[in-house]
Amino acid sequence: MKVLVIVDMQKDFIDGALGTKEAASIVPNVVARIEASVGEMLLLTLDTHGEDYLTTPEGKKLPVPHCIKGTEGWEIDERVAAACAEKTEKNFEKSVFGSVGLVEFLKARESEISEIELAGVCTDICVISNAIMLKNFLPNTEISVNEKCCAGVTPQSHTEAISTMKMCQINII
Repeated sequence: MKVLVIVDMQKDFIDGALGTKEAASIVPNVVARIEASVGEMLLLTLDTHGEDYLTTPEGKKLPVPHCIKGTEGWEIDERVAAACAEKTEKNFEKSVFGSVGLVEFLKARESEISEIELAGVCTDICVISNAIMLKNFLPNTEISVNEKCCAGVTPQSHTEAISTMKMCQINII
């Protein structure tokens, strides 16, 4: 079975507090990829913070409140959410860059999984974190990142993250 993981396609990363034109530009690609998904397990991660975000270690280094649970910015982009309707197996809320819950869920099903493909934002933070975690915990599973369905904080950091993932034997498609 192939697994498609959509990473943090939330409003705050697309057109909200930390939105970029690059993130907004990949939404149609992500929607098309989800719509083309047939017979794949579809999983989503959600960057999730509380009202105390600015007092957390991350909040002290990135003092921009974002993805506060229950706010509009925390929600999945409407177009992505519509494409995911009735296809999503599970959502994983995470307060850090990589999702331990996602890794544990997939590790428990390792024998059933042939490939895991990731898409979403930010290539250089959460996508790379999840891809490397998955590569380490499922070393015999093909891990791929769909470059046309990812955007980084900047175009340069996106390119650097893609290069780093290639070095870590993650397939770039």
